[in-house]
Order: sequence, then C-alpha cells, then structure tokens
Amino acid sequence: MQRASHHDLRAQFRALLASSACYHTASVFDPMSARIAADLGFEVGILGGSVASLQVLAAPDFALITLSEFVEQATRIGRVARLPVIADADHGYGNALNVMRTVVELERAGVAALTLEDTLLPAQFGRKSTDLIGVDEGVGKIRAALEARVDPDLAIIARTHAGVLEVDEVIRRTQAYQEAGADGICMVGVRDFEHLEVIAQNLSVPLMLVSYGNPSLRDDARLASLGVRIVVDGHAAYFAAIKATYDCLREQRGIAASDLNATELTHKYTQPEDYIVWAREYMNVKE
Repeated sequence: MQRASHHDLRAQFRALLASSACYHTASVFDPMSARIAADLGFEVGILGGSVASLQVLAAPDFALITLSEFVEQATRIGRVARLPVIADADHGYGNALNVMRTVVELERAGVAALTLEDTLLPAQFGRKSTDLIGVDEGVGKIRAALEARVDPDLAIIARTHAGVLEVDEVIRRTQAYQEAGADGICMVGVRDFEHLEVIAQNLSVPLMLVSYGNPSLRDDARLASLGVRIVVDGHAAYFAAIKATYDCLREQRGIAASDLNATELTHKYTQPEDYIVWAREYMNVKE
C-alpha cells in the first residue's frame, strides 16, 4: 500500500490537534510496528526515547542513545509510515543549538511532531533524571526548534514534568512555552482530573498527556473537553514483543516456561546494575 508523504502526515497530525477529540498513540518502534498500527486504524504513533534506547542499544533509559542513532530508527519508520508519528526527542540532545540540529534531522526523517522536554539530561548521577532546567533555557530551546524547522506543519511540542513541580510552577512553565510558540504542551505526571483542570485552564494550545494508563484519567470525553488531544498510555506493545520473543526462543530451545514478566525481562537484559556501578565509579555517586 502506498505510504503518505511526510507533509501529508504532518497535515493529518495538525488536524488531530485542531479537532475536538482525544486520541491514543500506538507505540511504534520499527517499520513493521508502524505498518501494523496504521492497518489497525490508529490515528497517531509515537517513537519513545526509552523504547528506542531498548531497541537500538538494549540499554536502560539513561540518555545513552545518540541523536544519530535515534534519527536512524525514526528514518526507518518514516520510510513506511502511513500514520503520523511523534518522536520523543528527549531534551533535544543538548543545548538550544543541539535542538536545532535535532529538529533538522528528525524533520528529514519524516516525523509529524516531536516533543522537547525541560528535563536536565544526561542525568548528573547515573540515574533517571527528574531534575529540570530553568524556564528561560526551556524557552530558548523551543524558540530554537521553531527557527530550525522548514515545514511549518511539523509540530513542536514542549514537555514538562507536572509530577515533580508545584502547580504554580507547572502553570508558569507551560504558559512560558506556549508564549514561546510551542504548538502544544506535553505533560507527564498529571495525577488526576482536578490536577489537570487547574493547569489546563491557563492554556489555549492543544495538550498531550503521558499518562501510562493512569486510571484517574480514563475519560476521553472529559480529557477532550480540557484540550487534551493526544494521550500516551505507555509502550505495552514493545514490552509484549520482548516477552513473546523470550518465550518463543525458550520454547525453541526446549527450556521450561518462565514466569518472568516483560518488566523483569527488560531489567534482566538491559543490565542496569552495570550502569549503577559505572556511575558510582566514574561519576562519584554516593549511596
């Protein structure tokens, strides 16, 4: 089946943002999963940074994947995609100038949108970071991203962590990113509808939530009424693929079935303990 042009897919994503509905993303991590998601009728997919790290490096989500490695995976997906794909571009792989390079490369890869977060990355002490950069630096990154894009339909979405900030600070940050020209605001860590309502009433751009299936946010009509257009429930499809691969190979070798779940398998094969040891050794981490 003929794939849509990158510009057409971006126009489709813009239409989703401009609609009055709420859409759930498919986790796409390679060309096959992108084709499956489109065939099953998903309106939008997402290439997660953590999933790309697992798929490309078999490494935990410690900002170890490079821009070129991430772009290569996005390009493979972009070659066959028939649905708009959001790229989780983490912190833009550096400062505002690095963000400009990130936007250029991901636009060429064919993504429809990308999220840029204000997390301080790489983490300072070899752990998954929840520390945030200053608002001014975050605004600078959004402005740089907007300057770097060529196709104006490529959506630049600013992301922040509502779960580690006081509500007033979430409002201050998201308003600043909106005023800087972000096409949407992505938030992780929103607790419930009460939390969301306080934040959303201060914003006019479309919202995107990384909810990980939070049961306190399972009402699409209510989400849509608050301006939420995109919901990321997580990456269950990818982890199911890990589990299926493990079980299939065990069976092929005649090894008895295992009760390890996908999370346990991911931990087993990404070997995060090695990174903890290296961080302690080379980054002066204190227990």
